[in-house]
Amino acid sequence: MSVYERWITSRERSLTLRDTNRRIMPFDWGLEWLGEAPTGSAPLSTLKEYADRAMRNGDFFAVDPMKEYVLKDDLLEFPSPIQTPYPNNNTAYCRLFPAPGSRQAVIVVPQWNANSESHAGLCKLLRRLGITAARLCLPYHEARLPPDSIRADYMVSPNLGRTLQSTRQAVLEVRQLAAWLRERGYERIGVVGSSIGSCVTFLAFVNDLNICTGVFNHVSAYYADVVWTGLSTRYVRWGLEGHISLKDLHRCWAPISPWYSIPRLKQHQRPHLLITAKYDLSFIPELSAKVFEQYRDHGIEHQRADLPCGHYTTASFPFSYLDAWWICRFLTRNLPR
Repeated sequence: MSVYERWITSRERSLTLRDTNRRIMPFDWGLEWLGEAPTGSAPLSTLKEYADRAMRNGDFFAVDPMKEYVLKDDLLEFPSPIQTPYPNNNTAYCRLFPAPGSRQAVIVVPQWNANSESHAGLCKLLRRLGITAARLCLPYHEARLPPDSIRADYMVSPNLGRTLQSTRQAVLEVRQLAAWLRERGYERIGVVGSSIGSCVTFLAFVNDLNICTGVFNHVSAYYADVVWTGLSTRYVRWGLEGHISLKDLHRCWAPISPWYSIPRLKQHQRPHLLITAKYDLSFIPELSAKVFEQYRDHGIEHQRADLPCGHYTTASFPFSYLDAWWICRFLTRNLPR
């Protein structure tokens, strides 16, 4: 390991220890979050059957257009297409950064546990470049936190069904927002997602051909593998261990894993950029490599950028500037006026 890699790795570990309010959530199969009543089968079998049906069902990420919304100044609120037992989580929030006269818009989805200002700087930069940005708040984040939460633990947790539902909920909200922007006169829609936001926007991109381009900041093949091997999700793994194997978790969370959606891009190829971090301890390079292998095997055109940093250090100077340069350069070229 080089001196530089040791420095980045040390910095990554230091940054992940900043948060002292992490907690190990209890394990739960979470069948009730999927509308799966007990059938007499073992919960694991029920979850696997649900996942298999979802993979076969082309409508798993289908959603009706937004029927009602409230737009006040530059804040858009609309009912989430999935209603949960937590009222705070049932309204989706989007902060708009309108560029005057723009007919191009980009939906920006931040990382897990993002605060309200996360990615606002990127949105402002896109606005200066003539592209309207729409920053979507993820489920169980910010104003959507349940009363008993201080972190977005309900979005990704050892509750298997709830994690499936919350990720699907986010994808459906991206799709509804994209349709709303088209109704508002935006002719070309793109997406930008970081970390879990990358997974969410990728699934929306694959399932919505009206999204014409995308930038996916940190990429990985399997949802379960990221949770199991990632530095930032080690608390989730600790809640899973002893209850389910990685192999079974992989099967249960297959519907929200990008790996299985990649081949679908071959028939409807659109320009998109995949960004990785060379020393990422959360989306480890081995999992990112699988994504690019899948792309090569299916002959899917794409662009790639490799940052000389890690997952957390992507957000720090100078890497944040390099990351923003790649994102903005790509979007200005692929969302022509």
